[in-house]
Amino acid sequence: MSEVLFKGVMPALVTPFRDGAVDEKAFVALAERQIAGGVHGIVPVGTTGETATLSHDEHRRVVELAVKTAAGRVPVVAGAGSNSTEEAIELVAHAKAVGADAALVVTPYYNRPSQEGLYAHYAAINEAVQLPVLVYNVPSRTSVDISNDTLARLAKLPNIVGVKDATGDMTRATAQRLLCGEDWVMLSGDDPTALGHMAHGGHGCISVTANVAPDLCATFFNAAMAHDWKTALYWQDRLFRLHKSLFTDASPSPTKFALAHLGLCLEDARLPITPASEASRAEVLAAMREAGVV
Repeated sequence: MSEVLFKGVMPALVTPFRDGAVDEKAFVALAERQIAGGVHGIVPVGTTGETATLSHDEHRRVVELAVKTAAGRVPVVAGAGSNSTEEAIELVAHAKAVGADAALVVTPYYNRPSQEGLYAHYAAINEAVQLPVLVYNVPSRTSVDISNDTLARLAKLPNIVGVKDATGDMTRATAQRLLCGEDWVMLSGDDPTALGHMAHGGHGCISVTANVAPDLCATFFNAAMAHDWKTALYWQDRLFRLHKSLFTDASPSPTKFALAHLGLCLEDARLPITPASEASRAEVLAAMREAGVV
């Protein structure tokens, strides 16, 4: 089941704000736009969704909105990570209770657990909640890197079904496929290298760029999943500048600027994220034009 459900491109949705609060109307419209664009799932309250500055009530509400909006048309993988195991379990349990299809659980940040601590963290979640869990490995943000050997141990647990790998190291997909087995779901978390990740046996990408260009990203990943590498390479080249431009300032401010330029939401972010710089805005606009988004 996990192989079928979690593949292709799934946007790490932004959380739009208006007057300091979550703009629920804009969020629903953004999610609908993604589904209409042909994405293969949606991922609310991840890093791009500014989960770090959402209250617990806001976090839960956004997950509920995503599930209600998707209405079974595409899977919902709810962000549910914390550097407290108890808190992560609570968020995963909520995701299950409201009907999410899986949870995306980041490696515990700041407290820098050992590999044994990382295993114990996910094992506790596996034991506490019967919901598919994707491990989210993003060492550039968390200061901890979960090893392939630890993932191989976790792959033996029934509810730990795969990984979102945001390291940009494409060889990990081959290593994990060999270590974790054919049922292990391998999603990239790095748009610029996702094509290589797919060629190494990956199944898809949890994407920032899809926020801006869902239809183009869906076309790209449909080609990659069909092993039509010539077409996939065309879309890789067309989207590459846009991939890079969305990280020319602290994410997700460039992405929110792009969406605001398209009239889809305000560009408001929460401190300590500030609006995109003028240089970032210019690069985002140039990249949107190059990709054919505007």
